[in-house]
Amino acid sequence: MHKIAFLDRATLAPQIVLREPRFDHQLIEYENTAPEQVLKRLAGVSIAITNKVALTQEMLDQLPDLKLVAVAATGTDCVDKAACQRLGIAVSNIRGYAINTVPEHTFALILALRRNLIAYRDDVLAGEWQKSGQFCFFTHAIHDLAGARLGIIGEGVLGQRVAEIGKAFGMQPMFAAHKGRDGLGPLYTPWDEVLTTSDIITVHSPLTPHTRNMLAMPEFRAMKRKPLIINTARGGLVDEGALVQALDEGLISGAGFDVTTSEPPPEDNPLMRAAGRPNVILTPHVAWASDEAQQSLADQLMDNIENFVDGTPTNLVHGAY
Repeated sequence: MHKIAFLDRATLAPQIVLREPRFDHQLIEYENTAPEQVLKRLAGVSIAITNKVALTQEMLDQLPDLKLVAVAATGTDCVDKAACQRLGIAVSNIRGYAINTVPEHTFALILALRRNLIAYRDDVLAGEWQKSGQFCFFTHAIHDLAGARLGIIGEGVLGQRVAEIGKAFGMQPMFAAHKGRDGLGPLYTPWDEVLTTSDIITVHSPLTPHTRNMLAMPEFRAMKRKPLIINTARGGLVDEGALVQALDEGLISGAGFDVTTSEPPPEDNPLMRAAGRPNVILTPHVAWASDEAQQSLADQLMDNIENFVDGTPTNLVHGAY
């Protein structure tokens, strides 16, 4: 019988159904797990489910019964994959479930900021409509998406879907060549050109040592069209302090972020300090979290676990088996 422990079930909404695996098992669900609780809760466990609870080399070395770490997300940076490979522990992740929810959230941020919805809402609540004395008023600029140049950093399935939606709005999508690498073929626009010509820049990259803080003050100073900056990918891809400085200096026109470097962010996080501005929208890492996407994730999570036990593992992460 397999003993399964879900270390952070609260990272899925309560209405999401996590079906029982079709093999003999004991499944224990913990709402949340602190680092000091991991070893006790995974003692004797053969399958660990984690979304954001970290599994370090030190922990993994003390879990001889563990055979599979089923990550309930696409990103697997919470797991020491090199240690898993050394110990013969498989790691699986979730793929393709966010193809609608993340791009739709991306465009919700773009539309709200491009049309200054937050600023106009604040004005209405402050009584500015009545003060204007006419049927409308013009305290903030409004811009169409049609004709705007959309710089996309990250050419995976989410970046591709964002490009498709952008085209439907009449935008001009550009996939940015990797920073410092311009010779990647005709599908890519040189990095510097994306920075200088985009009206909106949206990030859809994994967080790696190469991509950390890839948008910082040098990049913001190169942005000639004062673009919106959108990040629904990972905190740390954009230097948050530099982003707020760029807002202060008028180098960019606004920011829509769903992620921060640490989550939840401390009150002194630069994005938290700027979140009340009308040209800034900060949402609590929910771009992925439509009910439809979460249920797809939960179903795929159980598929991965069942397939592993059946001897036909799916969605294994390279370098972890």
